[in-house]
Amino acid sequence: MPTHTALATLPAGLVWQGRQLAHQGGPVLPTGHAALDAELPGGGWPGAAMTELLADQRGVGELSLLMPLLRQSGPARWQVWIAPPQMPYAPALHAAGVDLGSLLLLTPATAGEAVWAARQALGSASCHVVLAWLPQIDSAGLRRLQLAAEQGSTPLFLFRALATARQPSPAPLRLALSAQQGALRIDLLKRKGPLAHAPVVLPLHGDRP
Repeated sequence: MPTHTALATLPAGLVWQGRQLAHQGGPVLPTGHAALDAELPGGGWPGAAMTELLADQRGVGELSLLMPLLRQSGPARWQVWIAPPQMPYAPALHAAGVDLGSLLLLTPATAGEAVWAARQALGSASCHVVLAWLPQIDSAGLRRLQLAAEQGSTPLFLFRALATARQPSPAPLRLALSAQQGALRIDLLKRKGPLAHAPVVLPLHGDRP
């Protein structure tokens, strides 16, 4: 019996095919963007892993992309921002629906301290989400952060330069972000499953903090 015929006789779901998205291990958090959810394993953000958001410039819509998730945080769970390049504008975040009482802003003095702070936040079991801007981090640091996210069952979003896309990373999801005529273009550089052949383009109106 030919191999493809034999495989076709097996129960549905028993065999994974390369053209199918893989199942996301651990919890999954909807992104709030249906077009993006359709391209992600499990239909959302990895809830216990590191996601890398790579861009050549700031302010292309990276916070708008995360806004539906940030709105879900309540006072009993922290959302930790580590070393953002600019001070978050509280009135805009409040107007966008973010609970400012749940926001914890950390400004470590060095890159090493920032990695340490991210690991502590991820391992605290008290965070809804951790956001970290770490332009300088080596492979060992990336592995430690991915492990901390898994062990703490907490999503980590790591903002880095687009040039780092050429470097290997343990993150199961890596997205390249860029502005495209008033919208956010998302190129899926890495995901569990087949390569993405087209970008996801999301409108930015009404969701900028």
